[in-house]
Amino acid sequence: MPETIEATPVSAPRGEPWVPKFNPWLIAVVVAMAAFMEVLDTSIANVALPHMAGNLGASNDQSTWVLTSYLVSNAIVLPISGWLAGVFGRRRFFLTCIVLFTVSSLLCGAAPSLAALIVFRVIQGAGGGGLQPMAQAILADVFPPEKRGMAFALYGITAVTAPTIGPTLGGWITDNYSWRWIFYINLPVGILTLFLAARLVEDPPWLKRAQTAGVRIDYMGIALLALGVGALQVLLDKGQEDDWFGSNFIVTLIVVSALCLISLAIWEWFNPTPIIDVRLFKSFNFAMSNLMMFVLGLSLFSALVMMPQFLQTLLGYTAESAGLVLSGSGLVLLMEMPLVGILTSKFPTKYIICFGWIALALAMFYSTQRLDLSIDFRSAAWLRVAQGAGLGFLFVPISLACYIGIPPEKSNSVSGIINFMRNIGSSVGTSMVTTLLARRAQLHQSYLGAHATNYDPAFRSQVNGLAQTLVHSGLSAPDAKVQAMGRIYQSLLGQSEALAYIDTFMVLAIGAGMMFLLSFILSRNDPTAGSRIAVE
Repeated sequence: MPETIEATPVSAPRGEPWVPKFNPWLIAVVVAMAAFMEVLDTSIANVALPHMAGNLGASNDQSTWVLTSYLVSNAIVLPISGWLAGVFGRRRFFLTCIVLFTVSSLLCGAAPSLAALIVFRVIQGAGGGGLQPMAQAILADVFPPEKRGMAFALYGITAVTAPTIGPTLGGWITDNYSWRWIFYINLPVGILTLFLAARLVEDPPWLKRAQTAGVRIDYMGIALLALGVGALQVLLDKGQEDDWFGSNFIVTLIVVSALCLISLAIWEWFNPTPIIDVRLFKSFNFAMSNLMMFVLGLSLFSALVMMPQFLQTLLGYTAESAGLVLSGSGLVLLMEMPLVGILTSKFPTKYIICFGWIALALAMFYSTQRLDLSIDFRSAAWLRVAQGAGLGFLFVPISLACYIGIPPEKSNSVSGIINFMRNIGSSVGTSMVTTLLARRAQLHQSYLGAHATNYDPAFRSQVNGLAQTLVHSGLSAPDAKVQAMGRIYQSLLGQSEALAYIDTFMVLAIGAGMMFLLSFILSRNDPTAGSRIAVE
């Protein structure tokens, strides 16, 4: 049976299908520029934190609030962006977000202190929170359903490749110029995007009619959302650093976040004018698509964190060299996304999603077999290409699957919720990876250390052999013995950390495999009739 969400009479589209005044592809390029600018800023500042701390007279721990403050305000605005677009008008809200993001970028670059930078980052995150969902909602409306796959492919390029190039670009700018320029580079892009969006973007008629229905502000919903999401982002960012349940601060955040988010869901469900349309989750297909987008964000950012970290901490790669390893997957995605967009117009999205998840699961499992301390640059680059290849077959079709059975006037709410799920997934993925790597490395170190004793013949033989080699190099016998023990211990630490990376990739492989099984129960759409029409 088709799954549909009832439309309210005031906002239902009437008459002939609406067609934008300008070429949809011009509009797509403009809104994709805005989305790219925002997604890039979520990762470009990471590598510049030590430089910011030194320049502004702050500690490294204090400088991490530059990232956390942005993520908190961004995550609060994302899920209510559909409501804000309905209140102010989508075009006006989109342009306001561009202005906020661009002006706050200028202020961030000129910040005289860490406190000022954090305040400006909060404003920047709030402005950026509306750019991604509004860009996707605009694309969903200006393109007919049968062509939406190609439009989402363009948007997907920005959402998937921007986090890949962000750290590399940020490192290059910081090393060759100043950390302030990672914010200043937004200015020309923001001004150009604002000028073009003001001329090209318009609201469809059903959104204009919805605006005339009157507005009631849900203060309770806004308060619960701000507290719940704010606490969630802070605990994800600081959890491993403060030892999770060993910290009263983190435990308090967990309780506050859980209570507020559960209360928010209940409150919004029964609220006639919700800021978040949680009743969309009555559609099983919508709920499953959001779960998959959450896992996609988790997998994407987990791999983006692990690969460069493995190369830099264990193999001694520079930030630039590690970035070059990641660049191969970015190029593959650039070529892959348009192909996937074409496939969505020929095959039901659920089959493309199935292929994407199994490809990702196999790539993550392959990573557990190939990742070791002797891997070379070429092998690491191809490994990253394999990890990224499956992602290209997931972002576009999952985005399309969210709209199956959903009326067009709900597109703002749909895009806000699904982008929120992806962003929360990326935060959970980053936190999960950090925790798993630390805990599993400790576990493997204890296992390997149990054999590194004088009671183990193989260990004694290895120490004696290495000590003799060092003696032949000119060291005294006692010094050679000490150095041999130290080198073996360093090797043990490296092997423990490498095994932790392998364990974490296995977790990602299992997660992707579970999503592969769940993708079979998604609704199958008719690609020639449009993604909103469910046929089974």
